[in-house]
Amino acid sequence: MSGESGGGLLVAGTTSDAGKSVVTAGICRWLVRRGVKVAPFKAQNMSLNSFVTREGAEIGRAQAMQAQACRIEPTALMNPVLLKPGSDHSSQVVLMGRPVGEMSARGYHGGRREKLLGTVLECLAELRGTYDAVICEGAGSPAEINLRRTDIVNMGIARNARLPVLVVGDIDRGGVFASFFGTLALLSREDQALVSGFLVNKFRGDVSLLTPGLDMLEDLTGRPSYGVLPFRHGLGIDEEDGMAVSLRGAVRESETAPPAGEDVLRVAVCAIPLMSNFTDVDALAAEPGVLVRFVDRPEELADADLVVVPGTRGTVRALAWLRERGLADAILRRAAEGRPVLGICGGFQLLGEHIEDEVESRAGHVDGLGLLPVRVRFAREKTLTRPVGEALGERVEGYEIHHGLADVLGGEPFLDGCRVGAVWGTHWHGSLESDGFRRAFLREVAAAAGRRFVPAADTSFAALREERLDRLGDLIEEHADTDALWRLIESGAPRGLPFIAPGAPA
Repeated sequence: MSGESGGGLLVAGTTSDAGKSVVTAGICRWLVRRGVKVAPFKAQNMSLNSFVTREGAEIGRAQAMQAQACRIEPTALMNPVLLKPGSDHSSQVVLMGRPVGEMSARGYHGGRREKLLGTVLECLAELRGTYDAVICEGAGSPAEINLRRTDIVNMGIARNARLPVLVVGDIDRGGVFASFFGTLALLSREDQALVSGFLVNKFRGDVSLLTPGLDMLEDLTGRPSYGVLPFRHGLGIDEEDGMAVSLRGAVRESETAPPAGEDVLRVAVCAIPLMSNFTDVDALAAEPGVLVRFVDRPEELADADLVVVPGTRGTVRALAWLRERGLADAILRRAAEGRPVLGICGGFQLLGEHIEDEVESRAGHVDGLGLLPVRVRFAREKTLTRPVGEALGERVEGYEIHHGLADVLGGEPFLDGCRVGAVWGTHWHGSLESDGFRRAFLREVAAAAGRRFVPAADTSFAALREERLDRLGDLIEEHADTDALWRLIESGAPRGLPFIAPGAPA
């Protein structure tokens, strides 16, 4: 490595959801397999999918997944700023793993963001001083010129840390050449000098047909392509944005392995507003014969064997939404018929008797659905823990992220919550990733639903996650110019390439 600090790279994207998170994870897994000590980094993340580190810090789940790709424990250093939207206009700001308050977008971009740059740079410097390489992920697009002055996650961090930038484009959306050229052209001369090249993502077809366009792009910009990654199904793990559920849609039956028993199990997940940690159901979808879909209409619950009410950053708002859409009545009917319902975190809270909320919604006293003997009071201090326990005779690990404190007044104990009949509730995210517990829970669901479903005896969610991370590493190793990419990462510095256009003001 050159200098005292480790190498580095910023993976930027022409758009949100261009594939920055998975490309970053793929590069991390490729590097660690070749013996490089590597860590992920994202200066600022906006996501409702978060994770709790062992030291009790809240970070984005994408960075936790990338740390797993690096085969290291995630820490707050890897995602110093996390924004958790609470409405269209404001977000909770989580700094170094702890919430520091709610802030409007105008307030954040108007002053607070710039003040966080020092913290972000210190975290990155500490990682670069510890690891051989740090692979940074940008956010949105680096060409958001309206926000460039206060940028601390794209070109702002690249310029201050002197990082080379690789721009990823999703060709499946179309217009990738224009997106590459336009992204570069909108940058200032100083920022353009940091962009080393491009990476095409999600290509379908014969790569030779793309080559003339890549050659022309290099002629126009002076910057090479570092590879063309083919489209692959089933690689999206720990997505950042809960809105991705609308794109994800139902899990197709062809994507689910056949059941071990005679029946399949159908799981309906209520796509409630401000849904958080919807990754909780990924472990269910990994089970052979379990079909998972996200729903927003009561009639879609009719054939479900299990209804999941997931976490949310707006429990009271989600409760109102369920009532307005008729889903609350459908859930109440299910419970009366002894048909399974599982509430997780915010979903658990709204299944209780009532909620006292002067923190999240400030709605005061709100009646819940009354399916569980639980009363919830929202505290200003957020609970961030990594509990371990036992349920259904199996060891369970999870993590908690919530302001609501639950007073459980009855029912059968279930993790930190309770069970009444076929209705279960818990604050524990990630519990279904514990294989033995998940199988025991599905057996209970199948019995209550009257299904002849048998969980597979050998499904390992951890092994499946590792397999997917290895597939991401394979994509980089097999379809990227790894020699050129390694030289770029190892140098940890921009290549000083020529400019292509006047660009926007610095």
